[in-house]
Amino acid sequence: MEAALAACALPSLRILKTKPRFRCSFSNPRLPISPNSLIIRKSTRFTTAVSSPTSSTATSTNFLPESETLFESGSDKFDWYANWYPVMPICDLDKKVPHGKKVMGIDLVVWWDRNEKQWKVMDDTCPHRLAPLSDGRIDQWGRLQCVYHGWCFNGSGDCKLIPQAPPDGPPVHTFKQACVAVYPSTVQHEIIWFWPNSDPMYKNIIETNKPPYIPELEDPSFTKLMGNRDIPYGYDVLVENLMDPAHVPYAHYGLMRFPKPKEKIDREGGKPLEINVKKLDSKGFFSKQEWGFSNFIAPCVYRSSTDPLPEQQHEYPAPAASDKAALSKRRLSLIFICIPVSPGRSRLIWTFPRNFGVFIDKIVPRWVFHIGQNTILDSDLHLLHVEERKILERGPKNWQKACFIPTKSDANVVTFRRWFNKYSEAQVDWRGKFDPSLLPPTPPREQLFDRYWSHVENCSSCKKAHKYLNALEVILQIASVAMIGVMAMMKQTTMSNVARIAVLVAAVLSFAASKWLSHFIYKTFHYHDYNHALV
Repeated sequence: MEAALAACALPSLRILKTKPRFRCSFSNPRLPISPNSLIIRKSTRFTTAVSSPTSSTATSTNFLPESETLFESGSDKFDWYANWYPVMPICDLDKKVPHGKKVMGIDLVVWWDRNEKQWKVMDDTCPHRLAPLSDGRIDQWGRLQCVYHGWCFNGSGDCKLIPQAPPDGPPVHTFKQACVAVYPSTVQHEIIWFWPNSDPMYKNIIETNKPPYIPELEDPSFTKLMGNRDIPYGYDVLVENLMDPAHVPYAHYGLMRFPKPKEKIDREGGKPLEINVKKLDSKGFFSKQEWGFSNFIAPCVYRSSTDPLPEQQHEYPAPAASDKAALSKRRLSLIFICIPVSPGRSRLIWTFPRNFGVFIDKIVPRWVFHIGQNTILDSDLHLLHVEERKILERGPKNWQKACFIPTKSDANVVTFRRWFNKYSEAQVDWRGKFDPSLLPPTPPREQLFDRYWSHVENCSSCKKAHKYLNALEVILQIASVAMIGVMAMMKQTTMSNVARIAVLVAAVLSFAASKWLSHFIYKTFHYHDYNHALV
């Protein structure tokens, strides 16, 4: 998935070959790999390896979990409420209106407090009658107003006005019950993050605990256009899919170009992949792939890059001189930020920072890149939506028993599932807000693949393009009708036959252009199906 999405955002990149230091070892490469043996402990480090399968593993696809000692020492469970979560890129947030978002099952209202010059993240519930504050407005004094009864709140969550309270009565707006919970928030990498605990003890949590830092997103020599989309399947399926390079030539066939193997065994050009995993603990893991390095920074960030993170450079040998020259010229990262929303729902923020072809992003509007990127997301959307339901039927904890994982290309996926099982018992901690055994019903296909509400409405660039292209469609239709009308009213003697034919052709072309544009708008901003059998 990561390679496919990136292909729509950059010119072709020469694959940089670096000698891997950590390799998978096979005693018999033709036999299935137990997913539980993909990660072994050696001293305090982790490498990807395959032990010699016994007769039982050679004849069975149900692999039992291995000893706890395969993980980094310590058995701390992952605390889902002691981490920063991204909400939205600030480029897609309008400062003039409040925005309603759900993260970790928490309903949030995000709005710009012009008095404090800061983005605020608050509970999306008015304490009066529990109406959503995100349906409100920002009044002339810069306060967030609930439009149900007009109660107003400042950026600290304090109620500043209750219109129904008599001026000579008790100051009920100062009561604690009239306040709205405010979550700690910060802007990093041009994304707004929040801490999912409104207890006052976490008010200054940013001083001791910060969101994950991705150095290339702060490097001015990199371009870093962003996109976001609401996804109709859950967090865990989204993360594992983005970690899986082997599905790209198949699930996204025909959507992008990628290096072909010397000998193709099928139409798509699939091939064996080297993925070597190191160091799995509650904070995530990192690995080496053929073209670069990957990091899972729990719980949200998956990064694949030509360079390792600075703190991991000592784990890998320095590149050869020729590779150093190539790296100094072309550096690319694929950043995917996966947000748990609710069971069967997630949100993806993506950006592909690179230090080459920077001028392209300054010329081409952001919505143009999103056309191809959304098509790639659509091309395996139904597969993953159904897959999630099959995983739930068999039990998420039984993933490694239900799935047959015979090759090294699934190393990242297996490692993520082991992290998810080990540290989170194979589920997001919703704190009782949802029944994790229930998923939303599958909607009709056109609604499942909907782009407008899942992306366009939440993307400032696509929303603007949708508005202007719709206006252009209407203009073309009006122009077509107007030209026909003018031609009909003009007398034969006042307009030559050549002029009449020219006007008629222009009217027909204008009408045809409006019909083509209507189809383009629908496929680009509303619904674009993808049938693998016809590609």
